[in-house]
Amino acid sequence: MQLLSGPSLEMRRHGRLWPVLLQDENIIRRRLSELFLDLVIDREAGVAFTRQADTGDLEVPLLLRRSQLTFIDSIVLLKLRERLAHAEAHGERAVVAGPELVDELAVFEPAGGTDHAGFAKKVRASIEKYKDRSILQKIRAEEDRYEVSPTLKLLFSADRIELLLNLYKQMTERKGTGSDIDIQSLPEDGPWQ
Repeated sequence: MQLLSGPSLEMRRHGRLWPVLLQDENIIRRRLSELFLDLVIDREAGVAFTRQADTGDLEVPLLLRRSQLTFIDSIVLLKLRERLAHAEAHGERAVVAGPELVDELAVFEPAGGTDHAGFAKKVRASIEKYKDRSILQKIRAEEDRYEVSPTLKLLFSADRIELLLNLYKQMTERKGTGSDIDIQSLPEDGPWQ
């Protein structure tokens, strides 16, 4: 059930479920495929999640909740994935602090924008969304510090993150706005696949 309620099952956080998943992997894969879902497991990272199966042109019911990301949500997500890649390269935990994240994302503020407090408020709201979705986990006894879930590694490769960050920087510079961007409207053959 944890795989369906999502967003992931992690060896570290779900110690009792992880061995069951590995032991019954083939049965779970078959059951999920009956629901048009794929099981993705990264044993090294100790993370598993489900995603909608690629059914081509066949119309199937969508069981997983999808939500459109705002521009701010997407750049926060990209920054979190970038931080995860950096931490893994150095054998560290991926930890972020809310105020630090707001400062790092200031490059995406609208050109000539004067509402810095409004931008910071949107970034903090996005952080709350990712806490609610278990992408960020609060570090106990530390104010406004979070660990990034290794699930992001499976969702976005480091190359795709770099390409998307460059794309967003160009869009921000060109449009001068931090408005919502429909990620699903980006070309299908892009680095976000």
